[in-house]
Amino acid sequence: MNETKRPGGKPATINDIARLAEVSKKTVSRVINHSPFVKEETRQRVEAVIAEHGYSPDPQARGLAFRRSFLVGMIYDNPSPNYVVNMQQGVLDAVRGSGLELVVHPCNRASDSFLEEVRAFVVRQKLFGVVMPPSVSEDDRVVAILKEADCPYVRIASVSLDGPACMVVTHDSRGAARAARHLAELGHRRIAFISGPDSFRSSHERGRGFREGLAEHELSLDETYVRAGAYTFESGVEAAQSLLSLTSPPTAIFAGNDEMAIGVMKAARDAGLDVPGDLSIVGFDDLPMASRVWPNLTTVRLPIRDMGRMAAEKLTAGLRGLDPAALVQPEVDPSLVVRDSTAAPAG
Repeated sequence: MNETKRPGGKPATINDIARLAEVSKKTVSRVINHSPFVKEETRQRVEAVIAEHGYSPDPQARGLAFRRSFLVGMIYDNPSPNYVVNMQQGVLDAVRGSGLELVVHPCNRASDSFLEEVRAFVVRQKLFGVVMPPSVSEDDRVVAILKEADCPYVRIASVSLDGPACMVVTHDSRGAARAARHLAELGHRRIAFISGPDSFRSSHERGRGFREGLAEHELSLDETYVRAGAYTFESGVEAAQSLLSLTSPPTAIFAGNDEMAIGVMKAARDAGLDVPGDLSIVGFDDLPMASRVWPNLTTVRLPIRDMGRMAAEKLTAGLRGLDPAALVQPEVDPSLVVRDSTAAPAG
C-alpha cells in the first residue's frame, strides 16, 4: 500500500481523498462511517482511493460526522397528544430502515426560555434535520435558529410560509369551509364556532374558512356564538357550556379540533341534550378517537400521519438523490367525513 504524502511529508487528508475520488468531503465521511445513504458505485470508488493512499481518518472528525448524520428532530408545541403521536408515527414511517433515528423536543412557546432551549437542543444533538408541526412551524424565530446552525428543516403549516422544499401545506381553511357548507345545507342557522389558541395560525385559518363557507350560503357567524378554546378537551367543555347557556343556544357547533369537539359532546350530554337531535357537532383533524366515540364524530379529515411522513421524506430527499422542491406529492386537501354527530335541526 502506497501512502500518499503531501508536500512536507504529511499524509493525505480527507480533502485529498475527496478530490481524488471526485466527491464531496461529506460523502467521504459517510463512506467512512458506513452510512447507508451512499450509492454503491460511489462507495466503492471512495474506498478504493482510501485503500490506495492509506488514508486514516481523524477519530474526532469521524465521531462528529456520525452524530450529525443520523438524528432527525421533531420540535413541537401542541396541546393535543393524539395529534403529536400521529405526527411522530408519520415521521417514523419515512425514516424506518434508513439508519436515521427520531428525537423529539416538546416545548412551550410562551416560556421565556423557549428559544434558548430550542437552540441548545439543535446544537447539542447535531441534528441531521428538523420536522416542525404547527405551531412551532409558524415561528420564524425558530427558523432563524435552524438557519444559523445550518440545520435543514421542513415546516408543516396551514398556509405556505417558506420555499417548496421546506413546506408541507395543509390548507386548513378549505376544510373549515366544507364544515360550514355541511351545516348550512342541513338547514342550521344558529351556528357556533369554538376557535383554537390565538397563537396558532391554524386557528385563524379554520375560522376564516368557516366564515367563508357560511357566506356562500348567505349566512354570517354571529359573534355571540364565537368562543375561544385551547385545542383541549377541557376548553371544549367550558366553551360549550357557555354557548348552551345562551337564551337562544346554537343548534350546531363547529369546534376547531376533535379534542374540543368531544368536549362539546360531554357538555351536551351533561345538559341533557341529544346529539345530533338537539345539537349537531363537527370537529377537525379526524383523529382515531373521532370514530370511537358515540355518536361517531363528523369531522374534517387532515391526514396527520401522512403529513409527518411527507415532511420527513422531504427532509431526507437529498439522501436519495432527489430534489426536495421537485418531489411529486399528493396535495394535502382536507376532506369532510360525515358520521353520526350531525343532522338537520329539530323542528
